[in-house]
Amino acid sequence: MAKRNVFVFGLNDFNLRMLEQVRGAEDIEFHRLLDESELVERKQYPIEQILEHARERLRAFPGSVDGIIHYIDFPVSTMVPILAREFGLPSAPLSAVLRCEHKYWARVEQAKVVPEYAPPFAAFDPFDDDALRRLEDEVGYPFWVKPIKSFSSYLGFRIGSPADFHEAMTRMRAEISRFAAPFDNLLERIDRPPEVADIGGGHCIAEGIIGGRQCTLEGYVHDGAVHVYGVIDSIRHANRSSFGRYQYPSSLPRRVTDEMKAVATRFMRHVGYDNAPFNMEFFWDRRRDKVWLLEINTRISESHCDLFEKVDGTSNQEVAVDLALGREPRFRHDAGEFRVAGKFFLRTYGDARVTRVPSAEEVRRVERAIPGTKIQILAREDADLSDMMDQDSYTFCLAQVFIGGDSQRDILAKYRRASEMLSFGLDTVREAA
Repeated sequence: MAKRNVFVFGLNDFNLRMLEQVRGAEDIEFHRLLDESELVERKQYPIEQILEHARERLRAFPGSVDGIIHYIDFPVSTMVPILAREFGLPSAPLSAVLRCEHKYWARVEQAKVVPEYAPPFAAFDPFDDDALRRLEDEVGYPFWVKPIKSFSSYLGFRIGSPADFHEAMTRMRAEISRFAAPFDNLLERIDRPPEVADIGGGHCIAEGIIGGRQCTLEGYVHDGAVHVYGVIDSIRHANRSSFGRYQYPSSLPRRVTDEMKAVATRFMRHVGYDNAPFNMEFFWDRRRDKVWLLEINTRISESHCDLFEKVDGTSNQEVAVDLALGREPRFRHDAGEFRVAGKFFLRTYGDARVTRVPSAEEVRRVERAIPGTKIQILAREDADLSDMMDQDSYTFCLAQVFIGGDSQRDILAKYRRASEMLSFGLDTVREAA
């Protein structure tokens, strides 16, 4: 029997290795659909050009095109529904994806079906000099601002005063155009309700501050049925904005995660999302015993792939593959090597010139010395940290460290050892001059 062909946006060696371990992989051929350089960390995103390149690749393929999967945020997450419809493949409808991806529209829909889980919010034009006056009345300090479309906390700012707002808007005005036109291109392909019709990619959203213990639900919808197969804790640094690590499985109480699952089910059914994976971020305010819905992403989380593989024996890529091929996922939880897994972010504050990064041999030495460890170096030698793209607004990530262990204490100890063994050179003299 001929193998089925699944095309993967931006397929790299890290994800290919995981895909080759999923159930039924021996009967599937995985193909790269465009290079990562065409899809991520770009200064501009020409949607029509990227779509046409993908179409050309699919049309030129000599065999059958049986599925398309992705683990990349904008613009890929919003292009997959377009291509899937054109090639007759399973996918969530574009309108449902955009109801989740458009941060203001998502809040509008949440206010209809799960209003008690959403903070106060308002859309605004970052070029409107009078916007702050309205936000002070409608949302109130402190609040968080971010573009209608962004990712990984890029251009996200905590606002505690007018000075904070004006400083944030200086950068927002300089950089928001990177996403505005591409996202508007996608919005123009669907009908929007009056309350969001004039809120496009050049707008921002302000939201009341929510907080507590953060987690992410990984799930999917298949033939209208919503399933959640994993909950991952998202643990932040002391600055309360930058992620310190993701940890699986979650240590939140079962009753709390059950409440979150009920919210996810109500919302995904409401927006008509179907036959695709998702991940949904929440907070649990333990003191008030209050659950808050943060945001929805219309994809699996690449950050969680290795965590699932370490604990469950297979990555969440298996869910994406099954759905892309029109199959109901049967994710298992009984074949992992470790009880707990974490993805750690080795971060630094303030800009600097990178004078040294660990060599490939040094990385391999750490991985050999600490079982269950994988390391990805992100910083580049002889480059400024500020040149790294898509960082959050407060820190720079030097490396990502994936670790498996017997307990939380075990993975924390392994991470401390790994971070001590990884030697970076950072010259901050230039910044101080």
